[in-house]
Amino acid sequence: MTLKPIYMTKILVTGCNGQLGSEIKELEKEYSQYSFFFTDIHNLDLTNHKGVGDYIKDNKIDVIINCAAYTAVDKAETEPELADAINHLVVKNLASIAKEKHIKLVHISTDYVFDGNKTTPYKENDVPNPQSVYGLTKLKGEQAMQEINPANSIIIRTSWVYSSHGNNFVKTMLRLGAERDELNVVAEQVGSPTYAGDLAKEILEILPKIKNESVELFHYANAGICSWYDFAKAIFKIKNIAVKINPIPTSQYPTPAKRPMYSAMDTTKIKERFKVEIPDWEEALIACLQKIK
Repeated sequence: MTLKPIYMTKILVTGCNGQLGSEIKELEKEYSQYSFFFTDIHNLDLTNHKGVGDYIKDNKIDVIINCAAYTAVDKAETEPELADAINHLVVKNLASIAKEKHIKLVHISTDYVFDGNKTTPYKENDVPNPQSVYGLTKLKGEQAMQEINPANSIIIRTSWVYSSHGNNFVKTMLRLGAERDELNVVAEQVGSPTYAGDLAKEILEILPKIKNESVELFHYANAGICSWYDFAKAIFKIKNIAVKINPIPTSQYPTPAKRPMYSAMDTTKIKERFKVEIPDWEEALIACLQKIK
């Protein structure tokens, strides 16, 4: 008797060396029911739209998790065309391929699509109003995907992402905390930190449950709300690093791109739809810091 080979779902992960992509890579052995294809600019140029289509066809990809993005928020102000090519046109192409080939597409977006003028957590149906080139290009990517409307596909907006990989606020604070006795940190900007390790796991957990006719939006961030100042204090407290932290207004830390003053995320929808349990931001921070040596 010949055993029939077991078919493994083939998942293309773009931006595999970024924070979220790196966390998904770490989970590869844990999710052995999937066959992963990890790509970045070195082995798949997403701006080469035909090349991307050929890669997906040749490798018989079933699912795309698009972690690739132009995330240099301030630099985007002077490189709007490059930011648009990656955050908008790449997504448009992936959505077209997903629709044509009946592929599931999970696209990652951002809290920067909002203006930050609310005082309660942002819901999926709140009206976007980006205040930066980065935020605008990410919104255009969302809109292109929604317009093309591949079935069984979702957009996940997330915020304040950090990880043991790449460059982020947590690692910056640890570096500065080792170099200085005193730091100034913005206390006015409030949001929901997201540990990329938690988001990576949730994406792989919910993949089989994604079944929808039209593209759906979800928000994902760790539970709770804090300021950058609160976040920094928690980092140093957990790591037992003695640093004096001074809370400062945004005006004392000017940046080329405007940041949302308030961008906490309401995650009710994703929790109810997929029965997701989301760890508290402080609990998630402890887990991440244990990985960072």
